[in-house]
Amino acid sequence: MKRIFWFMGIILAVVGLLFGVKVGLDWQSSQQQAAARQSKNQDQTLTIFNWGDYIDPALIHEFEQKTGYHVDYETFDSNEAMFTKIKQGGTRYDLAIPSDYMIQKMRAANLLEPLDYHELTELQEYNPELMNQPFDPGNRYSLPYFWGTLGIVYNDQDVSVGELKTWNDLWNPKWHQSVMLYDSARDVMGVGLASNDDDINSANMSELLAAKGRLDALMPNVKAIVGDEIKMYMVQNEAKIAVDFSGDAQQMLAQNSHLHYVLPQGRGNIWFDNMVIPKTVRNKKAAYAFMNFMADPEHAAKNAEYTGYSTPNVGAKQLLPAVVKNNPDFYPNQQTLKKLTVYQDLGLDWTTTYNDLYLEFKMNNHR
Repeated sequence: MKRIFWFMGIILAVVGLLFGVKVGLDWQSSQQQAAARQSKNQDQTLTIFNWGDYIDPALIHEFEQKTGYHVDYETFDSNEAMFTKIKQGGTRYDLAIPSDYMIQKMRAANLLEPLDYHELTELQEYNPELMNQPFDPGNRYSLPYFWGTLGIVYNDQDVSVGELKTWNDLWNPKWHQSVMLYDSARDVMGVGLASNDDDINSANMSELLAAKGRLDALMPNVKAIVGDEIKMYMVQNEAKIAVDFSGDAQQMLAQNSHLHYVLPQGRGNIWFDNMVIPKTVRNKKAAYAFMNFMADPEHAAKNAEYTGYSTPNVGAKQLLPAVVKNNPDFYPNQQTLKKLTVYQDLGLDWTTTYNDLYLEFKMNNHR
């Protein structure tokens, strides 16, 4: 009897061992399958980090339908927030769209992948006059997405044509409590510098103090310093004049026929938002597919009409309404472009100086 129990014990032990091995193999197989599914999902997903409301949603859907990729679209509200999130790591952005000076900063911080031009099929569509900018010589790391200028929007019910030709015209006492400024240290300080015919990237303390003095003198004419709501105020005829970006201006003009945009004569800012591939990339193939898709003239034109910003795509520009593509305030000629300057990364110390002077100016506005 003992021998029987002994044999039964051996049999049960063997069965248990075999069962355990099977369970282990099943678990290992399930883990491998899960990893394979995750890898496949990553291979089919494109994660984009962009400004809010900065692409026609229909284009994302069309890209997904055409390529089979799924797009995860995340947004940021400032270049600095975007930079911090990518630098901290733990993210997997395949494509990001920072501004000019921030691309320069990201390059210096080794946060960008160099572009493989063999993967780019639509390079001929980019306007050569808008390429090879100081923030990315030779476009080694970036390609233009949109570009534009900083200028003046006015309402013709209050302002006559030709009354606002230069930045200095904003200081006319006639515009008491009439001017709205976009809340941006770099842009408002840039207006002060440009009004003195100084470099908008100045690293000269006396020039910066002079610009601050000019802004203080503008204060009686300042109605408010606001963000994106500036568009609402202008569209609803609640302000006469606004300092804002050309793309925002285009959106305003589409909603109110009394509004007009002026690119002031003399010094000023030309800006670029470019597509880059961060070091966090996990799906380069999808990133290049999207860059090629967006460079198609029909897609680029559709995107430009949706956002109101100027396209760097030559073919796309030709598809835009004549009233837009032939407007020198939105598509300046080369002679005008040469007078405009791209913002540079000034480094921590000078950026802090700009911010401090701007904050002092804003505090005066609330006294």
